[in-house]
Amino acid sequence: MAKQVKVTLIKSTIGQKPAKVATVRSLGLKKISSSVVHDDNDAIRGMIASVAHLVKVEEVK
Repeated sequence: MAKQVKVTLIKSTIGQKPAKVATVRSLGLKKISSSVVHDDNDAIRGMIASVAHLVKVEEVK
């Protein structure tokens, strides 16, 4: 089974550059405290890294 990560939006995207807002939306996050679970791969890790100041990441077993 592939490793997975749970991504939670902890800060608002208001005032962020449009590319950062688009990255958060493409991760599937809409409101503060919303969470999604994704497979842990390089594409997702890159998206998380670009918005690391807005999200919290936890590994799911």
